[in-house]
Amino acid sequence: MFDKILIANRGEIALRVIRACREMGIKSVAVHSTADADAMHVRMADESVCIGPAAGTDSYLCMPAIISACEITGAQAIHPGYGFLSENARFVQIVEDHDITFIGPTAEHIRVMGDKITAKDTMKDLGVPCVPGSDGGVPTLEDAKRIGDEIGYPVIIKATAGGGGRGMKVAKSADEMEQAFMTARAEGKAAFGNDEVYIEKYLTTPRHIEIQVFGDGKGKAVHLGERDCSLQRRHQKVFEEAPGPCITEEERARIGKICADAVAKINYIGAGTIEFLYENGEFYFIEMNTRLQVEHPVTEGIFGVDLVREQIRVASGLPLSFEQDDLEINGHAIEVRINAERLPNFAPCPGKVTAYHAPGGLGVRMDSALYNGYSIPPYYDSLIGKLIVHGRDRAEALARLERALSELIVDGVETTVPLFNQLLAEDDIHSGAYNIHWLEKWLEKTYGA
Repeated sequence: MFDKILIANRGEIALRVIRACREMGIKSVAVHSTADADAMHVRMADESVCIGPAAGTDSYLCMPAIISACEITGAQAIHPGYGFLSENARFVQIVEDHDITFIGPTAEHIRVMGDKITAKDTMKDLGVPCVPGSDGGVPTLEDAKRIGDEIGYPVIIKATAGGGGRGMKVAKSADEMEQAFMTARAEGKAAFGNDEVYIEKYLTTPRHIEIQVFGDGKGKAVHLGERDCSLQRRHQKVFEEAPGPCITEEERARIGKICADAVAKINYIGAGTIEFLYENGEFYFIEMNTRLQVEHPVTEGIFGVDLVREQIRVASGLPLSFEQDDLEINGHAIEVRINAERLPNFAPCPGKVTAYHAPGGLGVRMDSALYNGYSIPPYYDSLIGKLIVHGRDRAEALARLERALSELIVDGVETTVPLFNQLLAEDDIHSGAYNIHWLEKWLEKTYGA
């Protein structure tokens, strides 16, 4: 087991890893920018190292600075959290070349799954169901029109190197293909330096279902059920729950086994999430995230496992601490992402927190790095906390969420809490009758946004 781990991240996820380290008797090292000198993860860690100025490119994304911090402190392993360098294959290779353990999958697995076309081809070969679409990249507009005619409209054009909703455009008919194709390519080039795109059938009323998998790197893997992340704005998740309100036990067992078998075959190590669009009882692979997810607490809630602890264990060479048969769902969990944003336009709202009170009580968990007097910097993601609730069933979880939101106090900045208060008044939320387009339509109707 490791004696000391460096956390190459900030905010609530850095705190999350520090807590797991402390419970395991492992020393933690926090890295921080000059803007984060007073951040909670710096206060909570056993050691801290300043790695650069405020801009993420000069600090949290600066590979030499992070490697140097490891060497200075004697950290034997790096936990990347999510975002920043968590899915950067080059960084993983550099870490390994310096005889430091990366707590996550191999550089090769990150590389394969980071390219959407290669990932789709790999999953097809492993028996994972995929959305009908192009076989690889689509080089020309003529090819795009031909494929659109073959698989039928609507279709979605996606940047091969895309993510976060960038480089994705829908063509509802052949007349819209040219503009969608050219725009997706331009966005891919601008955001990722790669203008290659591919095309998939655009499902009209799908849900976003993701399967949590975990491998030991030695040919053994398990799945920890699904999460429903269908409530999204501009392809960004805002509300996640487990288990999915529309998934049957039979469907869960079937797709879960397919996913666990797939990652076992490639000797995948650590946590990963295989994401699907789900419509009319069928699952269609869209991508794999080779890291811990923002929404991992809802899975921890219903299975009673610590996924970060498990990441650290398998990275150190220990076997999985549970078998598939040990994993039984207990109740229902929901997470909402609290952002420092101004409604209705969701504009970032950094500033000083003049008062902060976290909700509590049975079945309530608040993952946040806020404290009274903390100044939220303008340089990073606007996520300031995750409110997670657990109940015996979905109705109890929703009631608990409503109560916990009423207790949460964040003064001094505007947040997205009012959004969730409004959503909890909607019948569709309580019945679970929504898909990935529901929130966008609701926002349009409610705010005209």
